[in-house]
Amino acid sequence: MSTAAFWMMLITQVTVTVITAYFFVKVLRAPAKPEPDSYDENDPK
Repeated sequence: MSTAAFWMMLITQVTVTVITAYFFVKVLRAPAKPEPDSYDENDPK
């Protein structure tokens, strides 16, 4: 493997890993949405 190919592979793997970690953390830190009350749907209007 040439030096250029090694650096290209390394930069690509690091970039994909960083982007994946960024979005994974973003999903984990998102505030939880409140669950809808299932009984509200059964109430007469």
